Amino acid sequence: MSYFGEHFWGEKNHGFDVLYQSMKQGPVSTKELADFIRERATIEETYSKAMAKLSKLASNGTPMGTFAPLWEVFRVSSDKLALCHLELTRKLQDLIKDVLRYGEEQLKAHKKCKEEAVGTLDAVQVLAGVSQLLPKSRENYLNRCMDQERLRRESTNQKEMDKAETKTKKAAESLRRSVEKYNSARADFEQKMLDSALRFQALEETHLRHMKALLGSYAHSVENTHVQIGQVHEEFKQNIENVSVEMLLRKFAESKGTGREKPGPLDFEAYSTAALQEGNYEAAAGRQGLSPPGTEPARAGATCSCRRPGARVRDVCRGGRRRFHCPA
Repeated sequence: MSYFGEHFWGEKNHGFDVLYQSMKQGPVSTKELADFIRERATIEETYSKAMAKLSKLASNGTPMGTFAPLWEVFRVSSDKLALCHLELTRKLQDLIKDVLRYGEEQLKAHKKCKEEAVGTLDAVQVLAGVSQLLPKSRENYLNRCMDQERLRRESTNQKEMDKAETKTKKAAESLRRSVEKYNSARADFEQKMLDSALRFQALEETHLRHMKALLGSYAHSVENTHVQIGQVHEEFKQNIENVSVEMLLRKFAESKGTGREKPGPLDFEAYSTAALQEGNYEAAAGRQGLSPPGTEPARAGATCSCRRPGARVRDVCRGGRRRFHCPA
């Protein structure tokens, strides 16, 4: 439907100027859209860097304690979020290139439209000039008619009446020519204005379709990124749920455990008797320079038969004789 061909006429013929100024706003809107997307890309890039920094913070979490395995879940999630926002940044930067490319094409189309609209602008100016002269011609004709009528009522002589009649005829002829000029200018203006209105509408339709396509690409990119972010958050939530408290405790016990053998009980009688027997064996072995019965010859650094924790045989020399002695 020709909306522009029906709604931009009016008494003062300002429709052409309104349409022309609207066309000039097209490149402005394109530049503003590019600036908006560029700012959004900067925000996404900043957020991506912040998430990467957060991932590094999670990587530096303490490896000690039962909570340590969960830091890996945080790190993986932060890395994926950083990648999501970085990918959106790249898509938006590519979209900015498309917007700027369209802006260049738009300027070429506007230049062509301006050249084609020059005739309409001339027609508007001609009609405006004729429209200003028409009331003057009409007023002049009216004044001449009134003068002639006044002279007739005053019974002025025939010579004066003839002069007044001649002036009236000249004023009428001038008014007739003014009306013809106006009608001719109006017809020319109407045709050219209609052509320009349709041309402006076609240009605006193309502009709006292209801008909507760019906005669709923008919305699609943002939507896809939000879907990916939602998936990352869902995965993070699932990973947290999958790591149970029991699992964390078991993993800590298996990786940091110090052994499963418990210290056994001691019987005083047996323990004291064994100590006396070991003492007698050591004394006899010390006199003879031999190991206790039933054992290998004592060696320096060997485990002592007293079996006390940390007890080791020392090779000492006393009175010119080599002895193996347990300091414990």
